[in-house]
Amino acid sequence: MKQKFNIITSTCVPLPVENVDTDQIIPARFLKATTREESFFGDNLFRDWRYRPDGSVNEQFVLNDPTYGGCILVAGRNFGSGSSREHAAWAIAGYGFRVVVSSFFADIHKQNELNNFVLPVQVSEAFLKELFSSIKADPKMRVEVDLPAQTITNLATGSQEHFSINGYKKHCLMNGLDDIDFLMQNTDKTMEWEQCSKLNAQ
Repeated sequence: MKQKFNIITSTCVPLPVENVDTDQIIPARFLKATTREESFFGDNLFRDWRYRPDGSVNEQFVLNDPTYGGCILVAGRNFGSGSSREHAAWAIAGYGFRVVVSSFFADIHKQNELNNFVLPVQVSEAFLKELFSSIKADPKMRVEVDLPAQTITNLATGSQEHFSINGYKKHCLMNGLDDIDFLMQNTDKTMEWEQCSKLNAQ
């Protein structure tokens, strides 16, 4: 979903599991779907963890625990490893997460999240550990993610870190633009460049 991104303050959903791969995020059988509806993929986010083989709800999994909620997912190190399926990012966005925090992201998955208006925020191991501790102590604690300033703040402790993001992707997120939207906005500049190139070639 295209949404402008500025400052988000939210409670968090903790997933203190390392090496969460894209098949765990959205199982391979859902890649055969003929829909791009975000709600379909969101409903099946972490499907095999949310539900038992017989289809019953796994109450022990965090997404089924009413104690936790919010649009920020805090995950363990090496999030999004495995295959490059964009469906994993569709599922995260479709569920309603707008930010994923981890100490390390698989590169392709990180780009897929950005392309689907989900902000991956990479933090230090120490900051991530503190976040998990703060959430465990108070599930209602909130985190502030400031994209313009590129900072993330644990409002329970006041701890803050700066995170990196590609300048182009930052511009797109802040203005609610995908790659096509950006190109359309700059059609005049593209045409002008083409005309200059033709003149220079003569």
